[in-house]
Amino acid sequence: MKITFIGGGNMAGAMIGGVIRHGWSPLQITVVEIDALRQQQLSEQYGILATASLPDGVHDSEVVILAVKPQQLHDVVSQSVQFFQNRLVISIAAGVRASDLSQWLDQHEFIIRAMPNTPALIGEGVTGLYAMPQVDIRQKEQAASILKAIGTIIWVDEELQLDAVTALSGSGPAYVFYFLEAMQEAGVELGLTADMAKQLAMQTFLGATHLAAQNADPLALLRMKVTSKGGTTEQALLSMEQADIKGSFIRAMHAAHDRSRQMGEILGRA
Repeated sequence: MKITFIGGGNMAGAMIGGVIRHGWSPLQITVVEIDALRQQQLSEQYGILATASLPDGVHDSEVVILAVKPQQLHDVVSQSVQFFQNRLVISIAAGVRASDLSQWLDQHEFIIRAMPNTPALIGEGVTGLYAMPQVDIRQKEQAASILKAIGTIIWVDEELQLDAVTALSGSGPAYVFYFLEAMQEAGVELGLTADMAKQLAMQTFLGATHLAAQNADPLALLRMKVTSKGGTTEQALLSMEQADIKGSFIRAMHAAHDRSRQMGEILGRA
């Protein structure tokens, strides 16, 4: 199977590196990228073919991955409809609905939408996937084999669920960084150096998530096991409850979800 990336940005680079680490040959991969310097970088780093010509890039590929910015996607695909026929199209353009992309591609039916997140850059991402009804099992397996190279995958049954994926995991790394910042700042205020506080905060997140991943207990029970009656953790959590931190966080994710839907509507009018 040969695949072509349309767009050679950071996420495309992460996916290219991932599939090569998982045993794919560079000869199976092509990237179409208009920036000459980026072409050179990708070619030298991974040994793949990098070209500015879309016809040359896709002519013998079975899978095409759309990795351009959402605002550019309509122009890119509408001018090149003939090159996508009978190919599986995987779009990682956030917010662009499969139905709109299908319309831009002259009612193309073999489309999968993917919502990866930035930890994919180090092979630790998670990607939500939605396939249009006409996509067959083999094509789903092809998409899974590519996206698993940058982390774990989760299939959703309805495309609207990708808005929730966007709000939770797509934007999620920023939430984690936000809490890490707060923990670091508090640590400094309490007398630690910035480096010490950062290291403690990061390792706490890493350790806690690994513990949760390896434990069948509900998250609430894991939290309760750390919370001794009358202890320091209880005081911290009581303070958070009084400030409605959980409620604020949930409302923030709803805001991200709503914005994702709005963006889909706006991009669909391109």
